[in-house]
Amino acid sequence: MNYSAMQTAIVKVLNDSGDCICANTEMAAQIQLWSVMYENSAPWLDCHTYSANLPAAIAYETSKLVTLEMKSEITGNGGAEKLNKYYQSGVVKKLRQYVEYGLAKGSLVIKPIAYNGGIRTQFIQAGRFFPISFDGSGRLTKCVFTEQIRKGRYIYTLLEIHSISAKQLLTIENRAFKSALDSALGSEVELFEVEQWADLSKSASFTGIDILPFGLFICPMANQVDCDSPLGVSVYSRATELIREADKRYSDICWEYEATQAAVHIGESMLKFDKEQGKHIYPEGKQRLYRAFDYASGANDKPLLEVFSPEIRSTPLFDGWNNQLRLIEFACSLAYGTLSDPQNVDKTAEEIKSSKQRSYTFISDVQSALQTALEDWAKAASFWSAIYGIDSAYDYEMSFEWGDSILANPDIERENDRKDLANGTLRPEEYRAKWRGETIDEALKNLPQTAQVLE
Repeated sequence: MNYSAMQTAIVKVLNDSGDCICANTEMAAQIQLWSVMYENSAPWLDCHTYSANLPAAIAYETSKLVTLEMKSEITGNGGAEKLNKYYQSGVVKKLRQYVEYGLAKGSLVIKPIAYNGGIRTQFIQAGRFFPISFDGSGRLTKCVFTEQIRKGRYIYTLLEIHSISAKQLLTIENRAFKSALDSALGSEVELFEVEQWADLSKSASFTGIDILPFGLFICPMANQVDCDSPLGVSVYSRATELIREADKRYSDICWEYEATQAAVHIGESMLKFDKEQGKHIYPEGKQRLYRAFDYASGANDKPLLEVFSPEIRSTPLFDGWNNQLRLIEFACSLAYGTLSDPQNVDKTAEEIKSSKQRSYTFISDVQSALQTALEDWAKAASFWSAIYGIDSAYDYEMSFEWGDSILANPDIERENDRKDLANGTLRPEEYRAKWRGETIDEALKNLPQTAQVLE
């Protein structure tokens, strides 16, 4: 589904009722661009320019840093225990993968739904949902989700429209459309024309919740495409042109290795000609090595056999490629060495600190945005649990631990602790408790007898 084309179609439908989509044409085009870049289908790729797969690598590395040490759970009453079960299996377990999608495309919806007496979670990427309006605090107040099903030569599109009023009235409206194209809505039809949607209500309203019933994760970078838009941008939105140039440099390296492959230029007169096949016969298994040339008769300045083996310009090409990667790391708030060669960066302790601090600051911002989305997921899941008679949890708490190993080097930290242990500034039980995950009392009990501290 083409995001820009579908947005245009939705705008036309919603404008009939006086609504207006937040994303402008340029923003829609950029969301489409970020998506195809992530999918290795950037518009500049062709038979001469190859993809170095940098967009996916950037999104993955950032997602890994965000979720690597994450620990989160829901605690409280009996209903909270069941809610935590849905949270762990349906959200936390899959979070790294879907945060990667959200970072790549700018946003992600984490949507709980009541299903078969329980709660399931849908992760909806940018391109499948269309924000319509936000309130003054930046909270989404109206949104359209799309779903498409093909039946024969027609494509049916479901628009699921969520809106919440200032009086905390949640309204969900379902509308179906039929078209021969996946990027157009076509004509409106009844919901029962598609078996999967036959049981859906055209419209339903609910009270008891003050947000739209899902979590919305937005990549916490300023929107350079539309400074007035509350929509999220891709984690590599500021590096698009840098990535384009990096793909060109990567392609130059690939071509250098291909173009400088060893070969033997040989005169055609030295090869046997097969009349039946209409071609010269090369030594068996050596077709790739030999290149035949038809030297002009009487030429005496060309040998009939010449080895072609130029020197590969690997060092200048890889230096240029590595410098380009460093520019991309800076633009995407990654520490030097995440994509580039770590042996060629961070020459001083101050550079190391600055580089890691930049990454740590951005990762902390992403974690904060993700935590807000997860808290909204829990609120929505609890709401649907109450509506559909699932064991609901009103009295619950959510806890989050994110870790800060981006700035810390555990090997160096442990070595420093060993020095403190040796000079007496750190007690044995404190060292063991820290590095074995024990309490002080447990560490005292488990220390070897010679290391026990006398009370």
